[in-house]
Parts: sequence; C-alpha cells; structure tokens
Amino acid sequence: MRPVDGQAATRAHAAAANGQQRHIAARQTAPERPSRSRPGLAKAPTGIRGLDEITFGGLPRGRTTLVCGGTGCGKTMLALEFLVRGAALGEPGVLMSFEEKAADIAANAASLGFDLDGLVAKKLLAIDFVKVDPSEIEVTGMYNLDGLFIRLGHAIDTVGAKRVVLDTIESLFGGLSDQGLLRAEIRRLFVWLKTKGVTAIITGERGERTLTRQGLEEYVSDCVIALDHQMVGEISTRKLRIVKYRGSVHGTNDYPFIIDQTGISVLPITSLGLDQKVPRDRVSTGHVDLDRLTGGGYYRGSSVLISGGAGTGKTTLAMIFAAATCERGERCLYFAFEESASQLVRNMASVGLELDRYIRDGLLRVENARPTVYGLETHLVSAHRAITEHQPTAAVIDPISSLLTVGDTSSVRSILTRLMDHLRGRTITTLMTSLTQSDPSGSTLEASGTAISSQVDTWLLLQNVVASGERDRTMFIMKARGSAHSNQLSEFSFDRSGLHIASAYVGPAGALTGSARKAQEARDQADAIQRRRETDRARHEYDRARVVHQAKLAQLQAEYDGEYEALQSSIEAAKEREQVLDDGRAAMMRSRGGDGRASPREKR
Repeated sequence: MRPVDGQAATRAHAAAANGQQRHIAARQTAPERPSRSRPGLAKAPTGIRGLDEITFGGLPRGRTTLVCGGTGCGKTMLALEFLVRGAALGEPGVLMSFEEKAADIAANAASLGFDLDGLVAKKLLAIDFVKVDPSEIEVTGMYNLDGLFIRLGHAIDTVGAKRVVLDTIESLFGGLSDQGLLRAEIRRLFVWLKTKGVTAIITGERGERTLTRQGLEEYVSDCVIALDHQMVGEISTRKLRIVKYRGSVHGTNDYPFIIDQTGISVLPITSLGLDQKVPRDRVSTGHVDLDRLTGGGYYRGSSVLISGGAGTGKTTLAMIFAAATCERGERCLYFAFEESASQLVRNMASVGLELDRYIRDGLLRVENARPTVYGLETHLVSAHRAITEHQPTAAVIDPISSLLTVGDTSSVRSILTRLMDHLRGRTITTLMTSLTQSDPSGSTLEASGTAISSQVDTWLLLQNVVASGERDRTMFIMKARGSAHSNQLSEFSFDRSGLHIASAYVGPAGALTGSARKAQEARDQADAIQRRRETDRARHEYDRARVVHQAKLAQLQAEYDGEYEALQSSIEAAKEREQVLDDGRAAMMRSRGGDGRASPREKR
C-alpha cells in the first residue's frame, strides 16, 4: 500500500469528521422538528473515521472518556490520534505518558504520518513523560495526586489545551496497595479534569472480570470505550464497543476497526439505510446486444452480479464494462483479488481491449491485493480510501467469492453489504463477479456463494455447456430490477474483435450451442432448401395443369360458340322459309279471283 501524507490525511479526517457531524446532526433533527430546541450534549469530534459516526458526533466535551482493553488493542493509538485530529481542528492537547518517552512516542506516531514534533513546535501539543516505577514507591503518609495536578495543569496552561490524554492509569497507581486510597484519588483525578474543562481520555488495562484492573474508572467515566484484539482464522481482528455514554445515544454493537498508515478506521456494522436517491438514467454494459438483453443497460448507481463457474468469462465481461466506462470519459475503480494489473492488461488485449491507455490517462485504477493478506475490515477500509481518492463513477470487485478465504459467509456478506451501501450512496455503479460451484451433472448452480444475490439489482448467470466434444458459453439474465429484460438463454463467445452474443437454438431436443447448434442450423437450412424445391416443383405442375385446363376450356368454348351460331342460323332459315310459303299462298289466292278476303292464314 502507498504511504500517505500525514498532514493531508489529518485534513481529510478533519473534513470527514465535520461533514459527518453535519450529516448526523441533520439525521437527528430531521425526523422531529421540536428536538432542535432541546439542549444536546456538547461533543468533541475525534476525527477518527467511523468513531464519530457511532458516537453521533464524538466524545463528551469537557468530560472524561475511558479507553480500556488488553495489550496491543490500540488504546494509545486511539488516544494519540484524538489529540492529533484535535490539533488539526484548532484544539491543542496534552499527552501525559507514564510508559513511553516523548521521543519514542513521536517515532511511533511517524509511522502513521503524524508529525508530533511539528505540533509541539507550533504549541498545538505538549508531551510530558512521567516515570513511575512501582518498586520505588513507598507509601509513608497520605498519598495524593497534587504533584500530578500541578504538572498537568502547567502543561494545559502552556498550550491552552482543550484535550488531555493520560496513558495509562495503571502505571500511575501501580504501586499502591491501599484500595480505598486508590479509589479516592481516582475519583479526585476525574473531578479535577472536569473542573479544568478539558476533554480527556484515560487509557486503562483490562482486568480479569472488569473493564479495568481497579474496576472503578468505568463507573466514574462519562464515556467508556472497550477495545479488543483477537485472532480469528489466523487473521488479526480488532473490535471496538461503546460500553456506556452518559447523556447521548450511541452505537451499542461490536465494531471492527483497523490501524493502518493513516490511523484508526472504525467500521460501523449498520448500513447507511435504504433512503438513497436512485437515478433513472442508464449506463452501457459495454456491448449493444447485452444492453438489449438487460433492458437498456444497467441503472446508474445500481449493483450488478455476474456469477458463473471457472472459465465462463466473468472477468472479461467485467472488464468490458470497465472499458466502456472509461471510454465515456468516466473513472472506474477495479478491485482485483486474483490478477495483477499487468496480467489484466495482457489478457484483455486478446479480446481487443486496450486497458493500458485508460490506466495511463488516470481513468482506470486497478487495486491488487490477495484476500489473505488482510482481514475483511482492512479490505473494506482500503476500498473506502481508494474510492475517496479516485472518485469513480463505476467500480468492479473481481471476485467477491475470494473473500470467503478470510471470513465466513455471514462476515463476507456484512462487509459487502456495507460496501454496496457506501457505493450506492455515492451513485457508483458496482459490478461484482462471483465464482459458483457445479453440481455432479456439470451444470452451474445459481447460488452466488456469498449470499448477496438477493441484494443486487441485476444478476447475470454464466454457464459452460459441454456438448459434441466442446465447451460453449451461455448467459441468462436471472433478474434485472426495473427492466424488461430478456428471459432467453443466449450463447456468447470472445475473439480478437471482442464479445459476440447470439440467441441459443431451442428445438425439440432443447437448447443447442456451438457445433451442435451449427450442425442443427445446417440441417435446418438443408430442410428449408428441400422444402423450397418441392414447393417450386408443385407450383410448376400447377402452372402447367392450369395452361392445359385453360386450353381445354378455350376449345370447349369455341365448340359451344360454333354450335350456338349453327343453331341460330337454322332458326333464322326456318323463319325465312315459313315466310316465303305464307307469301306464296297469299299470292295464289289473289290470282284465283277471290273476293279479296284474306285467307285464314292471312287473318291470323
């Protein structure tokens, strides 16, 4: 991981703390308007990422907070960061150590990027080492802390301190055997700190059955924070719990936290909620056919899961989406748990993706880390930091199933849920890949392995189909919330020109892919040609028969017309003959000298 500038980190933490306070104040006052008029407990922001969130603003101002825990849990680091962040906010502090010298403390703090010597020079911090050797303590009279009060008071007045840290209280009272006297002086110390008006942190070692060895500090403190350091599955895990906080609501769960080169980061278990604003515009999947299958691409700010067995093309589809994001001029953050950036650049060149130019232009940032290098909490904090630094509009996590090597399903789901909520809150489109297992028949199970498939907005299931001596890839859109997506199985492949998607052949024998599909398509084409030829032959026979029948009809029509004309001629001839006969008879009668009356036929 890269070194981080301490002053820049301090300013970033301070800005985050201020923004966090405003967000918390708004969240607290928004539901009930009358609550704004209620007097609230004044708080001093710690500037520690996550701690101000679960304390709803910071530690009680002008009061004492006890930070207790076992060896190596981070008590001193938390108290020290409280002072450094306070100095960045304009609140000087005093560190009184009973175990480490000022030079040792400054050297240790430098590993976190904190310049204690610079703060001392600016009179924003005073460090005082008080050597207390229990073997040199001999109680000969009334023991009291007046000398400590004078020394501490002088340090407070010198820098105008608003914050004080005493580390640790066991060293101060380690040589006393009188429990009654010890308890009285502890009470007097807490009262004195309150009268000085400083916000104080006192660190203490955990007792066997109590939070501290004396068992009293936790009762007189206004706020108690318990730290724990344990090994879980060979992975170091630190947890923080607010045992009590007088006069203020606070988170009550166990919260994982880490210590890295920028200080302490606390990871709240609770999510941001389900009140994020969701945009309606979409972003491309990186391929026009996949956009069509998903109903127009992915909604901006949504979460996408691509799951499938080994070799199904999950990483390639994820990189196609990342490249499309960069091609639009937007930034993409790629978390790779299995491949280095150089491997990704080399491998993706085989499908026509030139990732190196996006990396050079600062559009694509690849974060590489084996899951087993850190615990889940460290991975989450590293992701938050990378998101803050890169400011992406899209993020890829490849693969999330690798996180199961450092945590159980419940822990991984918790981490991913918080990360997804964080990304949604920033309207970052998130694509995750997950390796799934196969059943004995060889088909890929639908389970994502991390139990987050119900939380994502779009889910693509990839499968390898083995048939006819070859393996082919298919995809199915399991779900796409708010989108009219395809419900068809689609075959896809990769070559030098990129991704190619085709609808799988579905016939009586089921879905066919690859060579089986091509063979079936060839058979279908041959059958179509045969059917076309038979149709053409039948049409030719019909045309020939139609011509013959039309000729016969013409011949019959001609014969009919001839016979009709002959009949008409016979009728006309008969009429003419009869007329001639009638005319002859009439003439005969007239020639015989008749009375001139018409013959019977003439009368008629």
